[in-house]
Amino acid sequence: MADQLIFWVAAIVAIIAAARVILLKNPIVSVLHLIVTLVALAVLFLQLSAEFIAALQIIVYAGAIMVLFLFIVMLLNLRKDEFGRDQLPWLRLLGTLAGAAFLAELISVIGGGRARAAVLPQEFGSVRSIGKALFGEYLFPFELTSLLLLAAVLAAVVVARRRSPSEPENFQPAAPVNQAAGNGGEA
Repeated sequence: MADQLIFWVAAIVAIIAAARVILLKNPIVSVLHLIVTLVALAVLFLQLSAEFIAALQIIVYAGAIMVLFLFIVMLLNLRKDEFGRDQLPWLRLLGTLAGAAFLAELISVIGGGRARAAVLPQEFGSVRSIGKALFGEYLFPFELTSLLLLAAVLAAVVVARRRSPSEPENFQPAAPVNQAAGNGGEA
């Protein structure tokens, strides 16, 4: 009984927080709700007896990556007036239709009795099984993801770099003069 209660509370918290990530306009609050979603998912992993995955969920995703996202959002200093008005109002209609289609599919799966509990392997969630999968079959996507995150951080720093009002748009700083050349830097 307690397991079911924990499951339903964690699932409802995850769904509500994930919906708020999408629906809120403030990017900082959205990132904070994403952290709540990831913590609720870690609780669900704990219920599956996947303690290592739950710990990774907290340490890696909620801890490191979400803090990184939060710093990037704060570094970009997005304001509400910078978003402007809706450029494509038909995207709201498309999103509503996609959400309705997903809800209809979910209802048909649950109502049709096709939803069955999966039989998990004995080593599900262990360090050994995750290590084999991550550094075996999924090594290339793992490394590609790390490069994409690095590129995203570098892009955020470049975009957020503030220019002085007197600095032209295509300004390139001059190369430093070598003072050790013996002539004091004069040519």
